Amino acid sequence: MTVWNGGRSLQWLALIMVSFVSFTTSAALAESPAVYMQRVQNELIAAQRNGGVVAFSNVLRSHMDSPGIGLTALGPHARTLPKTERPAYYAAMINFIAKYAAKTAPQYPVARATVVGQGPGDAGGTNVDARITMRTGESYDIRWLVVKSGSTYKVRDAQVVGFWMTSFLNDLFQNYISENGNNPRALILALSR
Repeated sequence: MTVWNGGRSLQWLALIMVSFVSFTTSAALAESPAVYMQRVQNELIAAQRNGGVVAFSNVLRSHMDSPGIGLTALGPHARTLPKTERPAYYAAMINFIAKYAAKTAPQYPVARATVVGQGPGDAGGTNVDARITMRTGESYDIRWLVVKSGSTYKVRDAQVVGFWMTSFLNDLFQNYISENGNNPRALILALSR
């Protein structure tokens, strides 16, 4: 007859939990850019199916290299935006992109997104190639630029039909700032609406 020992059982449970956390942490650290990007694509598809700005915002906040994309998009105006105002700018940029994504997503219903390859990577990041298949059966190739961020990655850019997305943001944001007194704060207000 086995006697249940509550103290020993709790020790075993604690050991199992520590092992599980260690395993999942080391698995996350070992995640390749391709595996990371597949996970991000799955989250984006779920956000599209949800259809809301909040769903897209959550994915963008988690996976977008906001400082890298945001400061590049400001171009020469980046140096005039105080560091204390950058978090508000990043939040406004995410808000703008999430609203745009939620508005246009119904026009481009994605059935699946599959990573098909990964480049060797360098200090500038790693290219991850994917195929996006629409519910209509059409498919498109997309190239993601993924950069290392601590123990994980962030998305720096995406190339669709030969065009890098950050180029559009660069033109849009810099033109807006130039047309509004060269003041990046005007852009933050516009993006926050």
